[in-house]
Amino acid sequence: MNFIDTAPASRARRLALVVPALALTLVLSGCSNIFAGLFGETSEPTGEAVAEELAPYYEQVLTWVDCDNDAQCATAIAPMDWANPSPETDIEIVMARHQATGESMGSLFVNPGGPGASGFDLIHDDVDFAVSANLRENYDVIGWDPRGVGRSTPVTCFDDAGLDDFIFGIPDSDVGSDEWLAESEQAAIDFGQACLENTGPILQFIDTQSTVHDLDMLRAIVGDEKLQYLGYSYGSDIGSYYIENFPQNVGRIVLDGATDSSISVFEVGRVQTIGFQRALENYLAACPTSFDDCPFTGGVDAALATIRELYDRYDANPVAAPDGRMMDAGVLDIAMSTALYSEDSWPFLNDLYSEAARGETDTAFFLADFYYSRDLDGTYTDNSLEAFIAIYCVDYPVETDPAVLVEQQELMREASPTTYRDFPPTGDLTCLNWPYQYIGPEITELTGEGAPPVLIISTTGDPATPYEWGVALSEQLESAQLITYNGEGHTAYNGGVGCIDGAVDAYFINGVVPNDDPDCAA
Repeated sequence: MNFIDTAPASRARRLALVVPALALTLVLSGCSNIFAGLFGETSEPTGEAVAEELAPYYEQVLTWVDCDNDAQCATAIAPMDWANPSPETDIEIVMARHQATGESMGSLFVNPGGPGASGFDLIHDDVDFAVSANLRENYDVIGWDPRGVGRSTPVTCFDDAGLDDFIFGIPDSDVGSDEWLAESEQAAIDFGQACLENTGPILQFIDTQSTVHDLDMLRAIVGDEKLQYLGYSYGSDIGSYYIENFPQNVGRIVLDGATDSSISVFEVGRVQTIGFQRALENYLAACPTSFDDCPFTGGVDAALATIRELYDRYDANPVAAPDGRMMDAGVLDIAMSTALYSEDSWPFLNDLYSEAARGETDTAFFLADFYYSRDLDGTYTDNSLEAFIAIYCVDYPVETDPAVLVEQQELMREASPTTYRDFPPTGDLTCLNWPYQYIGPEITELTGEGAPPVLIISTTGDPATPYEWGVALSEQLESAQLITYNGEGHTAYNGGVGCIDGAVDAYFINGVVPNDDPDCAA
């Protein structure tokens, strides 16, 4: 959701909200609008004035059909390229909606993050996880799969076996050798070419700015004059750019687990690495007194040294899991990161490190597979990884200056000496060899000039979207009010903290904006 390693098959820790994803048998067709009025419930677009070439998109009528779990589903059509719309290249955007349990105030759009996470799944399968009962009573809650994700026109790259090799494969050559680098680069080239061949030209337009324009279109065609929006994690990127690009259409917007859209992709990774190091140290400090099965008893520094030894050990000598996949430090790292997203997941760390000390792999692959949406039978239940890579490769410019790369590598070592992996400073090989490069706009501070008040929630112990990002965004956006949660974990709303939940609900339902930061605690 943007932490980028340079190992051949290593993946990113990105801004993500992990939610259950259940397989659906419903087939949604972009042709459903043809049958508007014949079945289901139809929308009433706002009819607002837009450029002539965009009018067919902003004026389309949705058909909402029942699709299990008391939800309704619909498919909208969007231009592949908002700058050059053409019916020949249109794409589909798929949505799920739970209607208000009381009198509706309108629609509330929700995005769970990623990039690459399914908003459709979140709302269709687990709406009560996403929003409170108060918001469900007052709003029609809508989740959508952004372009490139899930049931919308998707990014498609490898089959399951290919993804296994790309994520978990280890080069045959010695780490750091010219042969190792050649293997790593070829893996990146093969992945990018597979994505291009299996996805097509939309791969160039899987960017956040296009998603923001999609969201404005969705707002209009469901009939809302203003956007009410709750964005978690990377969803705050979508929200902050919406505030910047469409301030006149902003209604009530909350960004939880906020990100700072003004920093480089390297700085995102560096600060996030510091955040995970801090979360690891918090776990290690609490471990001996919180868990009977804590594998660390000699203090935080000694525990960090032990973990560092495990990283070195498994990079030098990976261990095979029962299914044949090899556990190296990269698998250990993503497993650890997954468990650090929430304090409730810390017990998994006890098992992870106890097993790793014995050369066992069960918990490491359980957590890694959970992160990558991989089932026990080896099938991947969604395309979140592929969408994630496609989005960040066009959202950020890639650094190529060798001197800068060396400097950045040292900064990453300083950010987390515990988990640092000493690979050659090649830069991000996947994005360097991606079929399409960064398409803008310039990465700079956002102001959202003219927008009404919006809320930014940031958690002091959030490893994935560190607190300082929320502070920075709240200072940049002219109408933002920061709400601090003094606690652990990634994102805070609807987690049982009355100070947070009450402030958000009062804002969405009654328009109440705190006079200052309520500085919430558990």
